[in-house]
Amino acid sequence: MNTLYITGAGVSAASGIPTFRGDEGYWRMGSKNYTPMEMATRAMYQQAPAEFLAWYYQRFARYRDHGPNEVHYWLKDKNLITQNIDGLDGKAGNKNYIAVHGRLDQMTLFHQQGDNVTPLTAPWADVDESRLHDSLLAMFNIQQQTPLLNHSFKPLVLLFDEYYTELYRISEAQQRMRDADKMVFMGTSFSVNITQMALEIARDYDIPIEVVDPNPAHILHANVSYKKMTALDYIQVN
Repeated sequence: MNTLYITGAGVSAASGIPTFRGDEGYWRMGSKNYTPMEMATRAMYQQAPAEFLAWYYQRFARYRDHGPNEVHYWLKDKNLITQNIDGLDGKAGNKNYIAVHGRLDQMTLFHQQGDNVTPLTAPWADVDESRLHDSLLAMFNIQQQTPLLNHSFKPLVLLFDEYYTELYRISEAQQRMRDADKMVFMGTSFSVNITQMALEIARDYDIPIEVVDPNPAHILHANVSYKKMTALDYIQVN
């Protein structure tokens, strides 16, 4: 059976990485002046790049050295699309997973969406926290608080005011959904576009769905089963 696994932040919780909407989640932690929904935007990167980069450094990049957990290792040979940007599936050995929202350990030239660009290694490890903003601006090649197209660098992360492009392998992700005999959603709240896209395809192609979550979101689908457990519990019985 061709099972497609689609994972969210709940899968990385056992690695010590906060989920987005839990009590300690990223979306509970804004900056001094902006909410998380305002911070994680292309507009904020362009208007206040130092604060944008500092927020990503404080909220995400500090977890860059965390390792995979048992769920990531169980998924290493599976057909996998993840919403997570932590890169832990790659660290666990999955060679062809799709990180459909990007990877925080990488960056690209700041480009018009849809342009063909090459991912590069992001320089988070070289940040000088004693001069955080200036250090980040220098490393991402941003002068005078103004990112320049095809000159400055931007984290390889899909932002709220951006759209899926081939940089995020969106066509391949959609094809994997259409080809699946079953979809298993693990640790996701179904609050982002990629999960809605997958649900629409599952309905159109009559693909059965499993939802793995201690408190699963109810979804509209004729053939869905709910596994009220953590991803770790799920892999122990499958």
